[in-house]
Amino acid sequence: MMATNASLPRRRFARVNWAAVAFMTPWAIGFCVFFVYPLLANVYLSFTHYDLISSAKFIGLDNWAFLLHDKALLTGLRNSAWILLIGVPVKLVFAFFLALLVSRARRGAGLLRTVFYLPHLMPLVAAALAFVVLLNPSFGPVNTVLGHLGIDGPLWFNDPGWAKPSLLMLDTWMIGNLLVIFLAAVLDVPQQLYEAADLDGAGRMRKLWHVTLPAVRPVLTFAAVTAMIDALQYFTQAYVVATSLSGGATTGAESLGYPNDSTLFFPVLLYKQGFRYFNMGYASVLALLLFAVSFGVAFVLLRRANRWTSDLPGAR
Repeated sequence: MMATNASLPRRRFARVNWAAVAFMTPWAIGFCVFFVYPLLANVYLSFTHYDLISSAKFIGLDNWAFLLHDKALLTGLRNSAWILLIGVPVKLVFAFFLALLVSRARRGAGLLRTVFYLPHLMPLVAAALAFVVLLNPSFGPVNTVLGHLGIDGPLWFNDPGWAKPSLLMLDTWMIGNLLVIFLAAVLDVPQQLYEAADLDGAGRMRKLWHVTLPAVRPVLTFAAVTAMIDALQYFTQAYVVATSLSGGATTGAESLGYPNDSTLFFPVLLYKQGFRYFNMGYASVLALLLFAVSFGVAFVLLRRANRWTSDLPGAR
């Protein structure tokens, strides 16, 4: 009888374990099929010459050695570094500033949330084409208004010096998702903390620095990680703008990065090598490099996030 009673917890534990395995099996299958297998295939293809038509031919480390001689690689890294180190902070700061303004609105807060979030719902291709028209240097509304004000508008997307800032304007216009996340975090800050700061005579800037920012630090970290990963994978906007504006000036693979490779971000270079030059072996090398950099950035930020959040109230 005692043996029978002792075996009951074991049977119950076994049933729980098998139930957990059953529920995790679909995820495990999806993970292996859509992540592990493509990753291993990329590793294999990086050592081959593969043009999507003939069979892959093993060439050793030739693709990896070409990294040291590819001038376009430095251009892609430089452009991606610009959108990562300048574009991401600008978007985060602007979205957080708008969230603070909306949180303090006494009337029309719901309308403001809707207005700021609507651009995020627009498809990226349509938004990019809309900005190409808006920022057209000849007949675009922006330069037309600037002309009436006596200001000579720049060439925007057609100028290598203005192409990336123009793309940043497009991305900043579509920050509705970040704004909603920040707004929820700001509204969730306990009011007791602000009341205690008022009793200490703290002004708005001190309350922002010592109350709001520490309280929303985990949300800021999450937004920073996701925004940086998106920046490393920046492709659609640059592709649409370059191909729509290049026109007859450049054709085929050379249209990507227009003008003068100023929009040749790393993912655009990867696409160019794989699907314009049909050099899938070298494109696999670039994909693995992009994966390693994205993983490294996320890992470093998340590790540092543990230190940043360790001093928050209730943190252990």
